[in-house]
Formats: sequence, structure tokens, C-alpha cells
Amino acid sequence: MGNVKAETCFLTLMPYICQPKIIVIMATTSDISRGMILKLDGSLYSIVEFGENKTARAAAKVWAKLKGVDNKRSIEKTWNSGETVYPIRVEKKAFQFLYKDESGYNLMNNENFEQIILAEELIDSPQFLKEGAEVSVFINTETELPIGAELPEKIVVLITYCEPGIRGDTATRATKPATIDTGAIVNVPLFVEEGEMIRINTKTGDYVERVKE
Repeated sequence: MGNVKAETCFLTLMPYICQPKIIVIMATTSDISRGMILKLDGSLYSIVEFGENKTARAAAKVWAKLKGVDNKRSIEKTWNSGETVYPIRVEKKAFQFLYKDESGYNLMNNENFEQIILAEELIDSPQFLKEGAEVSVFINTETELPIGAELPEKIVVLITYCEPGIRGDTATRATKPATIDTGAIVNVPLFVEEGEMIRINTKTGDYVERVKE
């Protein structure tokens, strides 16, 4: 593994990218974006959807639907337009997945080799993790604690079991279940064979393409 540069950014769960140019601790409702992590009443929430209500007789309001990051709650919140909000500044660091045990998912920092353990609910698409896989971990800079982790958007996996393929059947969109080397089951086209390598989207679980070794 090479050296990986840590990026400071708002944690965005939707675009899956860091935005280093937006580094603030306080912001206003005009800075709100989909996927931004906000601190509300001592808990962390990701913005799923937001908008603005304008009326001729009242001040504009900004609303948002939020999903808990460190909790399982889904809430709605309304602010006066221009009101202060509190985004969470995080660092995105590259880790390697080592193994899973009764404590959780054991990961190693690629830079300093320190190890951490994450609960399953903190990892996006843990069913696609396999030993040695690279994982991006998001660290809350206020507490220096991890608040989430994600896999690369697309990964290559091995099909360990599926029903025999149908040669030449590339036109139909029909699919069949296939077990991959992480133990997860994904739907693949009928022509895909056991033992083949395929690329999948970890965010949706969808088959993308076959991969030649």
C-alpha cells in the first residue's frame, strides 16, 4: 500500500467524495447540501433532502430531511433562511480491512498501521468486504473518533457459485442469483458463469460488467 494523503472535508454520504474547499465549523442554511453531516442536539445527521419555502407574507424557511449517522433516527428540521448550522469537519483516511470477529470489523490505517474496530452499522455495504480490501474511514475531527466507513464505489469480485450460464444470451435483461467470494449474493446476467470475475457497484449491489483476468 502506498502513502495516502488525508483529506479534510465535510462528510458527504451521497456523492462519496471529499470537498476540501469547504472547510468551516459554522455555516448558514445557504451552505446546506445533500449529504452534508450536521450536528443537531448532540447527535450527527446526514442531509438526505432539503429545500426552501418562500411566501410573500413570511420569512423564507429552509427545511431538510435528515438521517442519523450515530443513531437510527430519521427526522425533519426547519430553519429560518440564513440561520447558523453546524457541519462536522472530518478527515477521510485509507484503511485496510483485516478480518471480522466478535468485536466487529478490524481495520488498519495504511499510514501508521494503527488498528481500529468498527461496528457493522458504521460501514456502508459491509457484505462486500473481503480481507485486504481498501476502505475509506471518516474521522470526526472534534472527537478523533471514526463515524463511518465506505468501500470504493466499484470493486471486482469472484463468482463462487451460480447456475450454469446460457451461451449467447446477451440480449435479454433476465438475471439469476450468484454467490460471490465475500459470501454475498448478487444478481447477474444469465450468461455469466461460475468462476468468472465481475465488477459490481457497492452502493447499489448491481452487476456492472465481466472482468477479464
